[in-house]
Amino acid sequence: MSNHVYKNLELTGTSTKSIDDAVRGAIAKASKTLRNIHWFEVTETRGHVADGKVAHWQVTIKVGFTLED
Repeated sequence: MSNHVYKNLELTGTSTKSIDDAVRGAIAKASKTLRNIHWFEVTETRGHVADGKVAHWQVTIKVGFTLED
């Protein structure tokens, strides 16, 4: 097994649908410019309320990816 060096990056995804959608959107966007993403951790969940209903989810995640040689 080879040794790896990981980089952590903090992202905040948003969605009007769900927490899951916010996480998936953030990872999908990051995957367009980052390679080797291997894990994520949800660190914060927030929301926006409008007219007594959840209008928007905001989810902050840490993503980890391996650095290339």
